[in-house]
Amino acid sequence: MTIRTIVADNVAIRCDGCRDIIHGTPWRMNILDIVPTEVPIGWTESSAINPGPFQFHADPACARRWMAERGYLFCRKGIVREIMRPVPLPTEPISWGLCDGLHRDDHEFIEA
Repeated sequence: MTIRTIVADNVAIRCDGCRDIIHGTPWRMNILDIVPTEVPIGWTESSAINPGPFQFHADPACARRWMAERGYLFCRKGIVREIMRPVPLPTEPISWGLCDGLHRDDHEFIEA
């Protein structure tokens, strides 16, 4: 009896932005929780934003493409970083902007 082994590995690490294979270590981005809750979300409810982590190539364009696909706006005063902060926008229904949160003046959101 022979035991066959796998000769070629399956590559499962793909960029969430461009969907291409990531060779090496992926660059990861997390979104901070909107409001820290004392009680976990119930089974019948869903969270407003999935906090991640999301993985991309090291190119910020991949992360911005991912943001655009989900309808998030991007603060032009920030840059794509490992931790992004969600900002609720005064729209109906509510929409979200993402910012690195390092600047102290008002946000300026643009399409990602």
